[in-house]
Amino acid sequence: MTGETLRVARTHFPVSALGPGRRFGVWVQGCPLACKGCMSLDTWDPGGGLEVPVDRLAAQWRQALDQGADGLTISGGEPLAQPGPLAVFLEEVHRLRAGTTGEPDILLFTGHTPEELDAHQQLAASYADVLVTGRYEAGRPTRLVWRGSANQQMVLRSELGRRRYAPYLDWEPEQPPLQVRADEHGVWIVGVPRLGTLSRLDGDLRRRGLPAEAVTWRPCPSEHGKRRRSADSHDNGETS
Repeated sequence: MTGETLRVARTHFPVSALGPGRRFGVWVQGCPLACKGCMSLDTWDPGGGLEVPVDRLAAQWRQALDQGADGLTISGGEPLAQPGPLAVFLEEVHRLRAGTTGEPDILLFTGHTPEELDAHQQLAASYADVLVTGRYEAGRPTRLVWRGSANQQMVLRSELGRRRYAPYLDWEPEQPPLQVRADEHGVWIVGVPRLGTLSRLDGDLRRRGLPAEAVTWRPCPSEHGKRRRSADSHDNGETS
């Protein structure tokens, strides 16, 4: 038992829109980068979400592996804002995947560039097979899969990462992979939608008589941080 906790916005399995295959997804809570146009404002508050024991997250990862998970995706929020507990979790992820017959990979989204990382952040990032790096820049849209803006880079850091993700480095799908889910907090989207998608969705819902009470890609003065319709990917979103 590690005793460490990680502040988390949500977890989900299976995730199919943030990396290849069926994945266990962890969205870390708290982001000091505050990229303009981010679609996940509900994950910014470092006091939001829940403190989740690393052991519980590891148990969820073990269960996902038992169900055939192809990998783990860590997003947020900014995962490297909590480098200590994240490193502890990813060390356990490595230990558990070593006992599997498959090759589950680790994909980590961060708004930092590799050059910005301090020693603690470098340690946490070292467990990832693949990093998607760089702040979201709304004025630089891209069609590249799993990247929200053209400045963001997919960095392949292991032999597994190079073998599995090399075909995706320059892939521009006709439509980006997205998942739509609903829970007690509302409707939420997993993936990296292209610029304008969420605004069109909001408009279509209004025209159909289904206006959203709040959306996480725009500040909500009365209930900021409270999830109504949340869209989960790292540092990607719409400009108003």
